[in-house]
Amino acid sequence: MKKAAILALLGGAVLSGAVEAQPQAYPNKPIRMVVPYAAGGAADITARVVGQKMAETLGVPVVVENRGGANGNIGTDAVAKAAPDGYTLLLVASGPIVVNPSLYAKVPYDPIKDLAPVSQITTYQYALVVAKNSPIRNVQDLIRMAKASPGKLSYGSTGIGGGGHLAGELFGTMTGTQLTHVPYKGSAPALADLLGGQLSFTFDTVVTTVPQIAGGKLRAFAVSGTRRAAGLPEVPTMSEIGYKGFDITQFQGLMVPARTDPAIIERLHQAVVQALKSPDVIRRLVTEGGNELVGSSPAEFAKVIRSESAMYAKLIKDANIKAD
Repeated sequence: MKKAAILALLGGAVLSGAVEAQPQAYPNKPIRMVVPYAAGGAADITARVVGQKMAETLGVPVVVENRGGANGNIGTDAVAKAAPDGYTLLLVASGPIVVNPSLYAKVPYDPIKDLAPVSQITTYQYALVVAKNSPIRNVQDLIRMAKASPGKLSYGSTGIGGGGHLAGELFGTMTGTQLTHVPYKGSAPALADLLGGQLSFTFDTVVTTVPQIAGGKLRAFAVSGTRRAAGLPEVPTMSEIGYKGFDITQFQGLMVPARTDPAIIERLHQAVVQALKSPDVIRRLVTEGGNELVGSSPAEFAKVIRSESAMYAKLIKDANIKAD
């Protein structure tokens, strides 16, 4: 066989191999996005809104799967143990990643070793709110009343170790007050009791409280974090009223099983960034939802996870909070 013919055959074989390899390029089948909470919550909404736009960029369906239970631990563990092939993602809030490892005696996964960050998608703050008809008129009034009757004022939260609970503990520590924590299974029952007068105040997410505030049912005194919330621009931060370092916030981010190919992680990261540029995503998550969009790199998200893990570990230890 002549040399030219041999080269032609080899070239054809290489091209044939390349064509055959193309269907295996990532992604080539539906991607599962696990949300470790029940349907209808903030993380679920984010997953569906962002997942739809990611699907347009990636060219395959992104299917949201809710696997709630154990304060987010069950769904998170499922992803931590999944194949690191880029087809199982975790859309998670702060709790299972930076809070639960310190809150529980043992969790079945290591968020640092078993999961890899892709991107922080959003951040949202907590608002200190009271019912419209509450006799408490401002933060100073709340502190004065709490000091006058230690343990009498109560606040609700979405559960032990949730952001609202930790915000209440930090508030009590920073103000030198003794407050009674009442855990609930979600925001709805806690807000119902707040409106009904069974609770004195509560810390809940800006995302959750904005509709109630806009409807005149709640009054907001302050928000957590380093700057005012986009959804409540007229409400000062706790730092502005004299309580610096009141930085209890929640993130929502995308993670994958550890050992996932860095090229796949970068592909997913770019899909997130592209999704967050969508006017529809901005409308749903920022204008209507009160979130702040982030779209950080994997390295930046990893830094946030390390920093917040240390902060919550200290707060949980100092307040002696235990979930089990």
